[in-house]
Amino acid sequence: MTTPIESGDLAPRTFTITRADLVAYAQASGDHNPIHQDEDVARSVGLPGVIAHGMYTLALAARYVEEQAGGRGGVASIGAKFTKPVVVPAEGVDVTVAGVVEDDGTIAVTVTCDGVSVLGRCRATLRA
Repeated sequence: MTTPIESGDLAPRTFTITRADLVAYAQASGDHNPIHQDEDVARSVGLPGVIAHGMYTLALAARYVEEQAGGRGGVASIGAKFTKPVVVPAEGVDVTVAGVVEDDGTIAVTVTCDGVSVLGRCRATLRA
């Protein structure tokens, strides 16, 4: 069950993404693209290293919104543009998610890694 959220800034939360998370996400999603697990393959296609699945990053944003709303199943919709890859070194990487509740009740979500936005125009709405 969700809790109504008042307009204004929401407290940020940091998630650590590890390569083990990427393996688990690949198993759950069926997305076994080697750029998410193999350093050599990722570099061979011009990436700086292994990258997180874009949908995994978006799922962390949805999880954040659910937590802010006080419960599971509270997100009616969420969408974003994938603007930068999240490079996941062997030791893992932190992404920070924050939000602002707009007057219309939608939530503008920001997701950053090393201070760089990785999702653009990320917006969520809650179930009524």
